[in-house]
Amino acid sequence: MRRAPPDVPWCVLIQPMASLTDLALGLVTLYLVPRLPRDVEGARYWRAAFAWAAVTALVGAVYHGFLVDVPRAGEITWAVMSTMVVLVMSFLLAASVVQVLGRSRAIVFWPLRLLGVAVYAVIAATGHPSIMAIMWCESITMACVIGLWVWAWLRRHPSGRPMLVAIGVSIAAALLRLVPGAAALLRLDPDSAYHIGQIVGMVLLFRAVARSGPRPEAVYDTPPGRTSQTVGPSPTSVDGLQPPTRWIKMTRLRRRLS
Repeated sequence: MRRAPPDVPWCVLIQPMASLTDLALGLVTLYLVPRLPRDVEGARYWRAAFAWAAVTALVGAVYHGFLVDVPRAGEITWAVMSTMVVLVMSFLLAASVVQVLGRSRAIVFWPLRLLGVAVYAVIAATGHPSIMAIMWCESITMACVIGLWVWAWLRRHPSGRPMLVAIGVSIAAALLRLVPGAAALLRLDPDSAYHIGQIVGMVLLFRAVARSGPRPEAVYDTPPGRTSQTVGPSPTSVDGLQPPTRWIKMTRLRRRLS
């Protein structure tokens, strides 16, 4: 970690590139929060995940710019930011579970989520927060998120593939920070490369959420032991996907009124 000389004025950024890229990440994510669709399942969890990610990045900009050279304040700020990342992962898991499986099955994943949070809280409290610690503690959570969206993609969920692409970009960005020499290939320091990669990942994640819509009735809402009423693609389906549940209900209501 690069330290600033003791005579550097307070108004000079200690790590300018890392601070400015983190600021850009925070502002872009903050811009996306109110533009997230409110009619998708798990919308409030998606908004919470983006909001916490934005706050984390903005705090990170202050950390890289002014606090990285202040031992006590820097350590506390880093611990707070790391805990915020854990919260972002919590909301990401909650949104994925609700959108893919439905609210009734969300309880299955909460014991795993709480376990990861508890382990990382102990690590942060003992003064050892780090990106590596987050990755180890959040590996179960990330595995659940990826598994959910792989399962959704195989069942032709409209957001399955875009969501996996967004997650893959975010993981690649984290590797730029963790793998020695990876960021140097882009002529950037590890923190700046990570922040720029996360900007791309957040935009892709936003686009994946925006195109999802309510759960398809034929895939998720058909009772066990019964087949869907629709056999094959309907005239209003796209690539074989059934229309959203809300659209189906409105169509049936119009038919009854007519």
